[in-house]
Amino acid sequence: MSRSKKPRIPPGPNEPCPVTLFRLGLVHLILARTQRGETVAQAAAQVAATPHPDHRGILRSVSERSLRRWVARYRDLGDVGLCPTPRGKAAGPVVLDEELVDFLVAERGADLRASIPELIRRARTDGVISPGERVSRSTVYRTLARMGVPLARRRRAADRDSRSYEYPHRLDMVLCDGKHFRAGASRLKRVALNFLDDATRKYLLSVVGSAESTVLFLRGLDVLLRRFGRPSALYLDKGPGFASLDTKEVLRRLDDIPLLHGETAYPEGHGKVERFHQTLGQDVLRQFPGNPEVESSFEALELRLEHYRSRVYNQREHEGLKGESPDARFARDAKPLDLRPPAWIQERFGVFEMRLVSPHHIVKFGGEEYEVPRGLAGSWVTLERRVLEDDRLLLRHEGRLIELHPVDRVANARSRRARSRKKEEPEAALPLPRTAAGRAFARDFGSLLDEDGGFAGPRSRAPGEDCNDENTHDPDDTGDAGEET
Repeated sequence: MSRSKKPRIPPGPNEPCPVTLFRLGLVHLILARTQRGETVAQAAAQVAATPHPDHRGILRSVSERSLRRWVARYRDLGDVGLCPTPRGKAAGPVVLDEELVDFLVAERGADLRASIPELIRRARTDGVISPGERVSRSTVYRTLARMGVPLARRRRAADRDSRSYEYPHRLDMVLCDGKHFRAGASRLKRVALNFLDDATRKYLLSVVGSAESTVLFLRGLDVLLRRFGRPSALYLDKGPGFASLDTKEVLRRLDDIPLLHGETAYPEGHGKVERFHQTLGQDVLRQFPGNPEVESSFEALELRLEHYRSRVYNQREHEGLKGESPDARFARDAKPLDLRPPAWIQERFGVFEMRLVSPHHIVKFGGEEYEVPRGLAGSWVTLERRVLEDDRLLLRHEGRLIELHPVDRVANARSRRARSRKKEEPEAALPLPRTAAGRAFARDFGSLLDEDGGFAGPRSRAPGEDCNDENTHDPDDTGDAGEET
């Protein structure tokens, strides 16, 4: 059976309200101090320095100016001067025309999603606002707000499963998020990516950089793998370093570590990390801005956070662990750590991509041209990019890893060209057969070494050869054949 909520009983006509009683108590504290010789200003400063509980038990801080004003009103009007002044709604418009205000109120009441500029455009279209008249959107907003017209958009609560969760063993889920802060006398911008174990609340490590990036996150992941082993899953937000393709590819190569992204604009999904960031800010980070004793380099800041991690946070009692420290909870967990060899980890932090080599032995990568060894022109090659080593670009050629460098065309213009090794064709056996041109020359002129000396005279007729052969021609014959001269 659910307990019914007690109705709120308003104070009677002769009973002071809780706000009046709260103000009256502070005024009495000030007047009591004035009886001991203090001035009103001194007493108000002392009272304002300490928060005071109100009728609901909530600590409230009151400024010195308000306290002095309450004392003056109490001396002039008594308890009535401490009553809060009710703020009534304006009965009508102050600057705008009444007809325009009535139109805006009616349109806004009928369409709660209509914006202020849209309401002004509707009024101008319907002729409520003359063509040459200018109406300020700020004036319209203040007028409607003063008259009590609802201006905030009604948003439905997001339909999400917001049940609390907690994993039973260490490294079942590792949480990571960035905390921005300023450090040093120059107040330089810095960000710390903090890794936190979900089950034991153990502060695993921090890496510091100038901005969130893929390389910064993968550097922290590399330290996590070498120090604590492979986690079962990672829970990140949708920052630029967490949602990049390189991050997903490296996690895939690390035996498919599941990657979970938190919902956008839902900080409650990162409740444990956000609460840890509050503790980190109160204990350490709030001392960094403008402090000349704090060096703003990444290494120095990581050293400070490492000292806080190992000597302070992980060794003190944690409320979420029922008084047990994160180190003690992490150490007594029965789940074994999935540690891998360093060579295996280093190999998994490479990203492989295919590229086509141009006829000039060049591959394009990241908007820059790199030169590859000769002999690979026109072929597809696999490039390995080491994301933790300043994006070194490597190529495996003839069993060796070769680091590629950007092409230097000026140096190539002055360097000697390599000689290609052409295969010599075997010499043909002599003498060679005559070609068609050679055979035609021998037919027409003959050889100088024969018995005629290369002179082509009249051929002797073979026995039985007809003298009227069409190929036989008498040079003295000038007339027609068979014609008598």
